[in-house]
Amino acid sequence: MQTKLPHMKKKVPQLKTDKAPEKFLDADISGLDFSQFKSLRFEFEKKEEQINIRVPKSLLDPLRARARERGIPYTRLIRETLEHAITHRN
Repeated sequence: MQTKLPHMKKKVPQLKTDKAPEKFLDADISGLDFSQFKSLRFEFEKKEEQINIRVPKSLLDPLRARARERGIPYTRLIRETLEHAITHRN
């Protein structure tokens, strides 16, 4: 008895020009593996204010590590954390 191998999904190609996405979306994309994508959040609001705070190294080092894991600057992670604290109040 033969077992069927699962259908291997194709990787999404890197799109290096402005015309590449148009060509890509004109093709059949149903067999592509979209699990490689990461969630991305755009920050459109202008940042007019600045804060300066001192934190212990024991807090900043893990914060920087978490930001690296997510592939974002640690200052963006701080902003997200502040925003979450404001929008998700108990």
